[in-house]
Order: sequence, then C-alpha cells, then structure tokens
Amino acid sequence: MNRIVSIVAGFALLASTARAGDAEIPKLLQTIPMPDVKGRIDHLAVDVAGQRLFVAALGNSSVEVLDLKTGSDVHSIVGLAEPQGILFVTDDIGEPDTPATKERLDANGSESHPTIVVACGGDGTVKLFDATTFEMTRQIEFDADADNLRYESATKRVFVGFADGAIGIAESGKRIGEVKLEGHPESFQLESSGSRLFVNIPSAKHVAVVDREKRKVIATWPIQDAVSNYPMALDDASHRLFVGCRKPAALVVLDTVSGKAVAHFPIGGDVDDVFFDRARKRVYAACGEGTIDVFEASDSDHYKLVGRAKTAPGARTALFVVEMNRLFVAVPRRGDAAAEVRVYDVGAK
Repeated sequence: MNRIVSIVAGFALLASTARAGDAEIPKLLQTIPMPDVKGRIDHLAVDVAGQRLFVAALGNSSVEVLDLKTGSDVHSIVGLAEPQGILFVTDDIGEPDTPATKERLDANGSESHPTIVVACGGDGTVKLFDATTFEMTRQIEFDADADNLRYESATKRVFVGFADGAIGIAESGKRIGEVKLEGHPESFQLESSGSRLFVNIPSAKHVAVVDREKRKVIATWPIQDAVSNYPMALDDASHRLFVGCRKPAALVVLDTVSGKAVAHFPIGGDVDDVFFDRARKRVYAACGEGTIDVFEASDSDHYKLVGRAKTAPGARTALFVVEMNRLFVAVPRRGDAAAEVRVYDVGAK
C-alpha cells in the first residue's frame, strides 16, 4: 500500500497519555447505572427530543430505556433473543400488525408512532416497538443472526445485516429484499450523497460496496495489513471510510472514490465502534481495552492522536450524538461493579 501514510510512529506513542490539551479529551459528565443488567452489551440509540437512550443489552435479553434527565434506567423491554442492533425512528415506518394494537396505541392521543427497531440475533427477527408504550407492533423475519441496523430516512427503509452473508431490506414493516454477501456483515454505512452502502465483511477480509438501488455488490475493497474489520464510520463529504480492525489494532482509512487505503495507524485494542465528528474533524474509537481514542484530521489523509479518555475494560460499544455533543459508552457488569452507561462531553465545536 504505497499510498498509506503512517500517522503514528508505532504503538509506543499510542500507549502514552497523548493529548494536545484538555479540549481534545472527552470529559465524563454522567454515569447512569443499570444494576439489573448482566452480560454483554451491544449497540445504542437515542431519542434526542425525549432525552432517552436505548441500550441493546444482548446478554440480558433486554432493551434498557434510560432517562438522560434523571440519569436512571426507567424501563426494560424483556424477553428478547440476543438484541444487537437498535434504532430510534421518528417516522411512521410500519402500521401496527393488528387493528387492536393500533387502537391501543392511538388511545394515547397521537396517530404518529415513533418506533424503536431492534435486531435480535438469537431468532433472526427485527422487532418494531412503539416508543411510548413499548408495545411490539410488528415483527419481520430475517432467517438468523439479525445484527447491525441502519435507516434511510428518504425511503423510510431499514437495512439489517443478517445470517451468513446478507443485507436485508424492510419497508413499511415488511421484508422487501436482500443483497447476498461473501460473509456475515458487521458494521455498515449508507452513503448520503449517492446510492452506495459500505459493509465490513471480516471473514472475507474486505469491504463490500453495495448499490442500494440495484441491490447488488458492485465492488470489494480488500483490507491490507490488518484483519477482523468490525466497526466503520463514514465521512461522506470528504469521501473517507474509517475501518476499525482488531488484528492488529488499527484504523484503516479508505478513499471511497478509488477504494484505496490512504492512511493506516494503531489504536487501542478490541475496538467495536468508530465515529467521525465532522464539526471537529475528529475520529472517536471506542476500544474494549478501556479507552476512547481521539484522532484529529489536519486534512482527509492525515490524522494524529490528540487524546485518550479512560473508560473501563470491556467498554467497547458506544454512540456519538452530534446534536448533543455527547459520546455514550456502555460498560458491562464486571464482578461486583454494576453495568452502566458513561456520558462524555466531546467539547466545544
């Protein structure tokens, strides 16, 4: 990869407490306990207007509803088979599946039903819940291992990675199609400036490029010098794709025009979520070894480590919410220490 730019000169620099100033380090503002949650925690979603956070507590077979104003766990949606991906959608994306269900929901005084969408790996379903009553309104079957979710607001379509290799598509609460892949999809991102969808396929050691309109793979981009490519973030405006890898622990930056790598640098171990902060030109990597690594871009091909915020071992799933200037990090139960969500301020724009 002759275009790769080595941004950080070795892992020794990453291991140090690197910071350009306190402004670059996410600041812990709030800790929200989840005392009854056990096991692995997967992805998060947020209701910005309602100040609520939704946590897919995979190992606990539940979705936890956290009130950000009071800092408390206020509700659990229980009995789910390995909840993994999760979305909060304000649009009506599917009528309730029975007239009786719709009548009960409308009794709350609204004909609009903001929805919590949950992908369940254990039974391969995508479940839709009314975000006010928490009643399930519809279930969509996706064979097996329903995982990451993405939402396309222009078409009101939900995309889900599932099974041994497919992206499923749902519209109006119904399954309408799928795209076959060469292995189970992990994180994927939808291009807003076009019709492409970028998918991490760890078993194939590549990123698959899908045309959402034609519903087919149009290219594959091999990941060089690193494997186990799980998380992903997209800087659509600058045509850059950030691919988090675990072996070795590295972030690979791809040009989405050419598919070529333009940067490759070390990060903390066991990364599971990566986010691009366009306003601050930063990349946040949530690493299970117990850090949030913060990189800053001088341009689209050059990045430097500007800080590391300590979290906790196993805290590798997170959610960056640009409207709130917040980074939410899920911390699973460890021994006598209860599970919790830590809320970080990422600083002024």
